[in-house]
Amino acid sequence: MTASVEIPDIASGPAGQQKKKATKSSGSGLGRYLLVRFLLIIPTVWILTTLVFFLMRVTGDPITASLGGRLTKEQLAQRVAEAGYDRPLIVQYFEYMGNLLRGDFGTTVSDNRPVTEVLAQYGTATLELVLFSLVVAFIVGIPLGMIAAKCRDRAPDAVLRIFGILAYATPVFFIGLLLKLVFGVLWPVLPVAGRASGSTEILLDGVVAPTRLYLIDALRIGDFAAVNDVLSHAVLPAIALGLITGGTFLRLVRTNLIGTLGAQYIESGRSRGVSEFRLTTRHAFRPALIPIVTVMGMQIALMLAGAVLTETTFEWKGLGFQLFQYLQARDFVAVQGIVVMLAVIVAVTNFIVDIIVAFIDPRVRY
Repeated sequence: MTASVEIPDIASGPAGQQKKKATKSSGSGLGRYLLVRFLLIIPTVWILTTLVFFLMRVTGDPITASLGGRLTKEQLAQRVAEAGYDRPLIVQYFEYMGNLLRGDFGTTVSDNRPVTEVLAQYGTATLELVLFSLVVAFIVGIPLGMIAAKCRDRAPDAVLRIFGILAYATPVFFIGLLLKLVFGVLWPVLPVAGRASGSTEILLDGVVAPTRLYLIDALRIGDFAAVNDVLSHAVLPAIALGLITGGTFLRLVRTNLIGTLGAQYIESGRSRGVSEFRLTTRHAFRPALIPIVTVMGMQIALMLAGAVLTETTFEWKGLGFQLFQYLQARDFVAVQGIVVMLAVIVAVTNFIVDIIVAFIDPRVRY
């Protein structure tokens, strides 16, 4: 007769149950955190949209602001009535919000185009510039910040700290003009205007189902001359806009890496003979990266604001360039639509950043 021995289920014991509860709590904490962050997008966009709507009406209706002086009083009154701007302001507001919920941003006054068409045509140009600028910011900020932290209170650290402050504090249009002077006049090796040369733009406009991201479209058709042309046009605008964020990243990486390198687990690694390079790049860098990811959403907002000056300086025809043109034309319908779209982009970007931070550092979920 064989005796049967019942093996207790360890997982069902107190320790196992505690582990299950912790896992369940972590999952529910992450879900609750992401839900709250997602729901915050709605009031953020609504408040900004409301502010923009009423501020744009301070000087009167968009028709009068844009076309006043170019039409007779009778023609102007007719256009105002046809557009519905003679109705009470609160009625116009609720109608505008209702149209936004249906994806209707209105029609521009100056060139009679749907605002959604303007956003689709020029939004990708701004997106491409911001992506290029982020690459520059990471290339400048992260390695130089690590070098500054390792050379703390020495000459390289002092030089890099001054560089970071200057990069952050210098106006983007001044950097742009300086780059155009150096690389367009004194040493003419890079193009100083536009997203691409005329021949490349004609080529990319003929791409079937274009993404309107010039680099992606050039890679899709396999034309490396076009790829080189697009990249060469992007160098100076990306540097001008990326240096501002790069200076911020440099200072953040330096400060947080210095704090992390003094942590107890880093000292324990040193005592076991782990190399300084491995301690810095593998063990200390990830915790130091969390503040960078956290502020990235705000930096995207600053980049979108800086894109107005950068695109105007380099004639980069994106949303910033068009926003400047519509402001000059006092086309408040177009301005409203572009600002609302930028608000949505910033809010969604911050939500994505919150997701990344939640996975990097579980402590923020609670």
